Order: sequence, then C-alpha cells, then structure tokens
Amino acid sequence: MQNNLDYIKSAVYIVGAGPGDPELLTVKAQKLLAVADVILFADSLVPEQILHLCREDAEIIGTANKTLEEILALTIERVRSQHKSVVRLHSGDPSLYSAVHEQIHLLAEANIPFEVIPGISAFQAAAAKLKIELTVPGLVQTIILTRISGRTEVPAKEELATLAAHQASLCLYLSARHVENAQAKLLEHYPSETPIAICYRLGWPDEKIRVVPLHNMAACTHEEKLIRTTLYLISPALLPATGRSRLYHPEHNHLFRSSHK
Repeated sequence: MQNNLDYIKSAVYIVGAGPGDPELLTVKAQKLLAVADVILFADSLVPEQILHLCREDAEIIGTANKTLEEILALTIERVRSQHKSVVRLHSGDPSLYSAVHEQIHLLAEANIPFEVIPGISAFQAAAAKLKIELTVPGLVQTIILTRISGRTEVPAKEELATLAAHQASLCLYLSARHVENAQAKLLEHYPSETPIAICYRLGWPDEKIRVVPLHNMAACTHEEKLIRTTLYLISPALLPATGRSRLYHPEHNHLFRSSHK
C-alpha cells in the first residue's frame, strides 16, 4: 500500500482512530498518519500502538491534559507559523461525542484549513464482535445512539426513558458512572430479561464484552469495575431471530435481478 499522499498540505486533519484496534483504521487515516508532521492525539482514549504508523520524526503531542484552547493554540501555530500538516487523532468517529463541533468552529474562525476523516464507532465494533446485525427485518429497524445526562446535560426531549420507549437498538455511550439511573430508565420500557451487551474498551488488549439481562446491567458493571470507555448495547437483535431481508429474497425482483418464483 502506498503511504504517500500527494495532496497533503499544511492543514488540520481530524481523524477518527476507531475504537482501539489499529487494523480498524481507514486506509486514508493510515496514509495521513504515515506522512503528517504533527500528531495531536487523545492519549487517554487512543492506544499508543496506532502511533507506530507515524513517521519516526513526527512530533507527537498527547492532549489528555490539555484544554481545548491549548490544543487549538498548538494546532494553529503549527499550521500557520510552521506550515506543517497536523493530524488531530480522535477515538472512534469524530461525529460522535468527540468535541469536534467546537474545534471545527474555531478552526474555521481562525481561517485554518481542515478536513474530517471518519472512523469506526464503538457501536459498529460491538455489533461485529457480537456477530449481530442491529437492524433485523420484522424485529428492529432503528438504531439510537445516545447517552444519559451527566456533566453534559442531555436535552429534555432526548431523555433516556423517552428514547427507550421505541425499544429500538439503543447504543448507550458515556453512561457507566450513572449505570443505576440508566438501568432504571431502560426498565421503564424494555422487559427486564432483555439481553444487553456491556462492551468495555473494544479493540484494546483488555477488551471485555458481557451479555446479561437488563436487570443485571448495573450489578455487572460494578462487578467488572467499569467506570469509563464502556458502551451498552440494548437491542432485540441480541435475541434469536429469523427475520429475512427482501433484498436477496428469490421472490423479490429489482433493477438488477428478476424474481425466481
């Protein structure tokens, strides 16, 4: 695979590192890491193994102990004054719970060119590990990505119990510290025996996945001493299902295939 990117320039590349496994990076993310001058990475959330893809002489800066203002000052200085290419490496996908909104706003305000490169999110990695599809015909066709209120308040109209009423495939981020509250709200609408997957540090060497009934959600979380980097997947798709899509059904015809009745 060619690592060189002919078009890389002095700019910021906001890159999704995926949930933890370096092999789940996109090809474009790997190429950017291999040539970028500066890597600003969330060292508390992104495994160091991913940095093995970087240039040996790249400047590596951890951001776990820095504020947004400090990170932006470093970024702008490297691009504007030193004319360097900067990768801002986030865990998961930048579009979810990554504080990218404010970074994009401030970069645009400072007239700093940037590009966003998506990554695999934890809910996708969880479904792959569990060997399930989150949208099963006749059973569930909606995926909800959300969190419970904590330091960052969730808008009232998106309160967890309201979303749980849909009984969709619900992927609950950033909620391990408030697991009792989350469990109580989920139990308002999901049966207590609904299977849920508790997924800790997906793609990391110490990954844990536990599938338990909903009523054991909090107890299992405490037993495993999980307080961060945990995704809860609550879904009918974890139940045995026989639903079948029409897409490849022999009786279904479409533009590229006639039906076989």
